[in-house]
Amino acid sequence: MSQPKALVLRSAGTNCEDETGRALTLAGARTDILHFRRLVADPGRLADYRIVVVPGGFSFGDDIAAGRVWGAELRAHLAREMRAFVAGGGLVLGVCNGFQVLLEAGLFEPDRRPEERSIALYENASNHYECRWIHLETQDTVCPWLVPGERFPVPVAHAEGRFVVRDDSTLKRLIEGRQVALTYVNEDGSPPEYPADPNGSVHHIAGICDPTGRVLGLMPHPERNISPLNHPQWTRLPKREEGEGLAFYRRMVETATAAPV
Repeated sequence: MSQPKALVLRSAGTNCEDETGRALTLAGARTDILHFRRLVADPGRLADYRIVVVPGGFSFGDDIAAGRVWGAELRAHLAREMRAFVAGGGLVLGVCNGFQVLLEAGLFEPDRRPEERSIALYENASNHYECRWIHLETQDTVCPWLVPGERFPVPVAHAEGRFVVRDDSTLKRLIEGRQVALTYVNEDGSPPEYPADPNGSVHHIAGICDPTGRVLGLMPHPERNISPLNHPQWTRLPKREEGEGLAFYRRMVETATAAPV
């Protein structure tokens, strides 16, 4: 099996492309960082990759709403190509602002028009920017590279990360479809309150996937926990060979390696 190629996209305001690229490279991928406009000019380049990641940052300054401008551009220029990429077995990841972009682009609800969408990422319940380390737990999900029941620490840094749904039936659909991928928890796995849940998301949801499981979005930043030294309390923790976030990316790369081309 050949080493899979990963593409990290960037745009105006992106600021996490380098650490995301490093995480993917350490996880075993051959990684390129490319401006979004380069891909728009030549969408055929997608055929070279098995993974596409939209990293964190503040695309277009979040001037309208977080991720909305870039999401609209992705929908307008690459929606068909991205859906074909996923249908062909490709994996797509959006982290923080990247999650916002993928949601705004409609990749989690590919059969709905923008005005029909039933999910959104809204302003934090605290009404201010939240930046701290929290704990995540993976759920029983169709996302192929997540291991259900795992808990791990990871930092968050966002102002619009509160996951909301249109109605109870939407939440039920996501849960029954195993699209709820990651939730905020206390360190012992119990249900959290603020600040362990930094934004007040419904059902404490930190990340979801599309119905295929091959498109994943999450607000926390696994790429900021790839070394034991990344954790602010690393001297007090049991000895670790690597940060827990690296396993997240390694499994993604392994899944892309095993997927048929």
